[in-house]
Amino acid sequence: MNYRRSRVPGATYFFTVNLADRQRTWLVDHIDLLRQAFSSVKQRHPFTLDAIVILPDHLHALWTLPPKDRDFATRWMLIKGHFSRGLPDFDTRGRSRRRKGERGIWQRRYWEHLIRDEDDFARHVDYIHYNPVKHGHVRCASAWAWSSIHRYQHRGLIPCDWGSQADSDDGQYGERLQDRP
Repeated sequence: MNYRRSRVPGATYFFTVNLADRQRTWLVDHIDLLRQAFSSVKQRHPFTLDAIVILPDHLHALWTLPPKDRDFATRWMLIKGHFSRGLPDFDTRGRSRRRKGERGIWQRRYWEHLIRDEDDFARHVDYIHYNPVKHGHVRCASAWAWSSIHRYQHRGLIPCDWGSQADSDDGQYGERLQDRP
């Protein structure tokens, strides 16, 4: 497969990044380390973190890169590396990962989507903020601690009761009804 990433300078992107072992809960167990990784990389390679949610085994983020900058790949490499180096030692790596010097914390690839317009941006923000409800971690999106929803609510962009499980039947959180099981 000849996969190509979209690289538009100054654009906004949606990302999904997963742990290699989806049974682990390292992202929330080591949330301060993850925050340090983001902060460290943002200082050296600035970007705007428009929205984010951290779940136990994966995260979703919406970033806007600076004008003339299209290098999100380096930023993810540095964030993942910083986080991985800060975790306690363990060795569940396969031969391929050991040979490449990888710790095996993260899936090698990640999902990226170029945001096309304001509607696309809004749908992805909703998807990010509703994700803890979708995965059954909470009944209301604002009950999840590791989400930018609190920043959006503080600014008055989202009502405090937005994203309750009772609202989930109308497909308004970034998924069409036909896409749901």
